Amino acid sequence: MFAFLAKGGILVIPILLCSVLALAIFLERFIRFAALRKRGRFVAERVAACMKARDYKGAKDEAITSQSPMGRVLSQGLEVIDQDRETLETVLVHAIEGEVRKISRYLQALATIANIAPLLGLLGTVIGMIKAFMVIQQMGGKVNAAVLAGGIWEAMLTTALGLAVALPTIVAHSYLVAQVDRYEARLQEGTVSFIKSFTQGQDK
Repeated sequence: MFAFLAKGGILVIPILLCSVLALAIFLERFIRFAALRKRGRFVAERVAACMKARDYKGAKDEAITSQSPMGRVLSQGLEVIDQDRETLETVLVHAIEGEVRKISRYLQALATIANIAPLLGLLGTVIGMIKAFMVIQQMGGKVNAAVLAGGIWEAMLTTALGLAVALPTIVAHSYLVAQVDRYEARLQEGTVSFIKSFTQGQDK
C-alpha cells in the first residue's frame, strides 16, 4: 500500500497528514459534543424554577454545579440579576457567543483541510505531468503508450488521494457545524426561559 502511494510523489505526505489531522479533529469534537449532550440537562429548567421562587442563591448553585455551557451562561446572567433587563440580555448574548466560540473550536481548521487537500492533489498531478512530459521530450518523442500511461496514472494518483481526503472531511465539517447550530439554539432557548422567569420573579 505504501509503495503504491509513494508513486504519487512527495505531495502524498502532506495529503496523508491532512487526513490524520482531519480525523483527529472530528473525533475530538464528536466526543466533546457527546459529552455536552449528557452534561447540563434540564439545568435551565431548574434555574428557572429557582428564579420564579426568587431563590437566586439556589439558582446560582444549580448553574455552577452543572459545569456545562448552559450553566456558565446562566451564572453570568445571575451575576447581573440586580441590573436592568437590557443589561441582563446583553450579558447573556455575549456569554452565548463565548460558549459558541468554544464549541466551534477547530472547525475552521477542518474546513481549511477540506479546501487544501484537493488542491494539494491537483498540484501533485500537475508536477507529475510536467515530469512525464519532460521525459517524453528527453526521449525525443519516441515513447510507447505503456510508458506514457504509466506516467499519467502516477501523476493522477495525488488528485484521487486529495479528493478521497476532502470529501469525508466536508461531510464531517457539515455534521459538526449542524451540532454547533443545534447547541446554540439550545442555549438561546435556555436564556429565553431564564429571562421569562426573571420577569415573572420581578412581578411578584
